[in-house]
Amino acid sequence: MTTFRNPEHEILQFRTRVVVATLFVLVCFGTLLARFMWLQVVKHAELYEQAEVNRIAVVPVQANRGLIRDRNGVIIARNFSAYTLEINPRKVDNVNAVIDELANVIEIQPRDRRRFKKLQEELKGAESIPIRTRLTDDEVARFAAQRFRFPGVELRARLFRHYPLGEVGAHMIGYIGRISPADKERIATFDDADNYGGAEYIGKTGIELSYERELHGATGSERVEITAGGRAVRTLDRAPSTPGNNLNLSIDIKLQQIVEQAFGDRRGALIAIEPETGDVLAFVSKPSFDPNLFVDGIDPKNWDELNNDPDKPLLNRALRGTYPIGSTYKPFLALAALQTGKRRADQVIYDPGYFNFGGRRFRDSNKVPLGPVDMHKSIVKSSDIYYYMVANDLGVDTIHDFMKPFGFGQITGIDLEGEQTGILPSSAWKEKRFKQKWFPGETISIGIGQGYNAFTLLQLAHATATLANDGVVMKPHLVKSIEDVKTGEARLTVPKESYRIPLKPEHIRIVREAMVDVNISGTGRQAFLGAPYKVAGKTGTAQVIGIKQNEKYNANRIDERHRDHSLFIAFAPAGPGEKPKIALALLVENGGFGSMAAAPIARQALDYYLLGKVPNAPAPLKPEDDREPSGELVAQVNGGAHAQ
Repeated sequence: MTTFRNPEHEILQFRTRVVVATLFVLVCFGTLLARFMWLQVVKHAELYEQAEVNRIAVVPVQANRGLIRDRNGVIIARNFSAYTLEINPRKVDNVNAVIDELANVIEIQPRDRRRFKKLQEELKGAESIPIRTRLTDDEVARFAAQRFRFPGVELRARLFRHYPLGEVGAHMIGYIGRISPADKERIATFDDADNYGGAEYIGKTGIELSYERELHGATGSERVEITAGGRAVRTLDRAPSTPGNNLNLSIDIKLQQIVEQAFGDRRGALIAIEPETGDVLAFVSKPSFDPNLFVDGIDPKNWDELNNDPDKPLLNRALRGTYPIGSTYKPFLALAALQTGKRRADQVIYDPGYFNFGGRRFRDSNKVPLGPVDMHKSIVKSSDIYYYMVANDLGVDTIHDFMKPFGFGQITGIDLEGEQTGILPSSAWKEKRFKQKWFPGETISIGIGQGYNAFTLLQLAHATATLANDGVVMKPHLVKSIEDVKTGEARLTVPKESYRIPLKPEHIRIVREAMVDVNISGTGRQAFLGAPYKVAGKTGTAQVIGIKQNEKYNANRIDERHRDHSLFIAFAPAGPGEKPKIALALLVENGGFGSMAAAPIARQALDYYLLGKVPNAPAPLKPEDDREPSGELVAQVNGGAHAQ
């Protein structure tokens, strides 16, 4: 059968297909045009902003941290810039393999790996963690040439904190470290928390912590054009950061260095204060540590060595250590007896070498009867019997009320965090602490700085400075002034006195003259032979462990860490009409008799500060009593005391 073509039908089908195709094309183009109009006109502003965000990164610009200088302008904390090599763990599949490859390009030591691992655990979620810091120019060039091999590894310029004097003054200066989760929680409480955007370091201890907000500065920003891979191409504009304010310390860092060298390998602490201003001239805690170890994150090996050292180099003994202060308490108790009318200076008691109370015999630690003793002799010869009687006559609550304004058992308010309160006992304190009443026999050992007494060396130094300043109380402080980096103006941190203790001048004179005689004919005379200035002082020795009745104290038979602590307080010049320029308190742990261990260190400190005398030629700064002690029978909690 023959089929005939229908041209008209075919033409109709063709035209239909053309129309449909045309309509399809028009719809597609219309859709594209509509979408184009939507994106380019309606959503233009929003999408342009998103595109700029993808093309441009806003990078925080960290400010230079403020400098820390001593009272003479010596820089003890500064900044320097260097390159660091950092790994972003989220962009690297096998971190260990990458580190192994990097080790073929630049030197990576085992301690760098340990530190990286420690930081990786502490800073989970961090965008970058340093594997090497402070690269040399040669190392920078070698890595830059092979950078394409290490995606996720960046070379960055960083500011580093440096403590050029190393261990000198480490406990007061403190250190900075990488921001931890706990630090982030603390930053969230700041009213300027936004200022820490992009910050990686923060003050951890010491002045670096206490004055963090002053030192930090104001964070800036810069707009940087980046590639799709996230690499910076060029900087478009920049809002500069503002450096942190500088701190001018009250510390004489040379005095600090001399004292630290005088301690040698012994444990202990010394605080020296300018009485008239409250300026802390030296703040020593021995042994010390190198704060530079902590800046980039301390590696586990060094941390274990410091943390497990039996000498506890990380313990700030000057601020946090609490001790019975032994016979250094006696001048203050004498002053209390005068002020309350319980004793006259010329009133004489008989010292037979013991004091009977409540059926118990309290002996003088020297077991040497002094016979007739007035107040002057009681301080010069350090009669325990005299102060057993004084303490008994005053009572614990009167002693508490008199000593409290001097700062014993109180927070002094020094500009460091972590200060301990200590214990200034009273009947109310014992009732609250032990749910027991105070027994009169417990007051006896209070008179020689023992019993429940436990004070920080800072409190003892503060009280000594207050005594030297005729009862005018100045808040002790390490930072003398804060220098505004913009204006150069320096504002004092402690501009005026805190309060005054109403002491009679004649009573201060009586105690002061006796303390001067301590270093002329008393227990401190050997240490100050030939001194061309008058110095008021008092030696002291505090027992670490108690000894049995009638047992003679023999240091050679006792473990070194159980031997007595050696103490000394002093202020000078202390001649008639002279205004003391320096007051100090120091303790040598397990050092024995106060005149043997502590007083000679004080002599070196005073000789330098008053005379400019440098003992034993210490390394230059870089930018970088005489009586044999014996056992004492004292009812006590913290051990007895050897009189000095």
